Amino acid sequence: MFIGIGVIVTAAAVATPIITISLLNYNAVNLTLLDNAGIMIETKGMRLYIDPINLPESYSEKPADVILITHSHGDHYEPTSMDMIQKSDTVNIFPKIMTAAISVYDGIGLNPEDEYQVGLFDITAFYMYTLPVLDYPASHPQEDNFTSYIVNINEFSIFHAGDSKNIDEYSQLTGLIDVALLPLGPGCQTMADMEIIDVIDVIQPVYFIPIHYGPLADENFILSYGHLLTECELVHLAYFESHRFR
Repeated sequence: MFIGIGVIVTAAAVATPIITISLLNYNAVNLTLLDNAGIMIETKGMRLYIDPINLPESYSEKPADVILITHSHGDHYEPTSMDMIQKSDTVNIFPKIMTAAISVYDGIGLNPEDEYQVGLFDITAFYMYTLPVLDYPASHPQEDNFTSYIVNINEFSIFHAGDSKNIDEYSQLTGLIDVALLPLGPGCQTMADMEIIDVIDVIQPVYFIPIHYGPLADENFILSYGHLLTECELVHLAYFESHRFR
């Protein structure tokens, strides 16, 4: 289904825990919702960020092995936060169209369906775009090849939709995603309201985590549409709150 570019980066080895409770923690996938659409994934001593913005200073103590950026808008790409979590071997991945950022961060440029592996993280760039509204052009044009991402960790798959509408390509993901992170709006910029339920019905994830929401938008969405989430589990996180899977 996906086009691989055949590049592998090997992560440094991590010492094996020696007691049972440490093994349980070591094998977990911990996901933290950051501001707006940002997330941090931690597992087996590795750390991956998607669209980190407005990071508190304490995150300088949580450097990134990988940073994925979905597109160039300021609520998804913020160099100040990226700089805070850089280390000498951080792998920075962008949509291929973001040539200036790729140059600044010695980064990797991907198009939808390209793949890249960093240690435990098997990363697939996927489609991300919105549509014109009346006489207004799309805020995320399809031709720009902005990227959502699928992060697979030992067959546990996390999909981050970035800013996207309900697009036809989601039919390629049916039954393949464990955790779907989908934006709540606003509807002129991303999917919203019933569109989100429609996307969930197509992708059929095991878990759904709302992202990209303003004040009370998460609670209002759950109040209005939560009863329709019958086939997946809602994991409702506040910004900078974490959830452990496995």
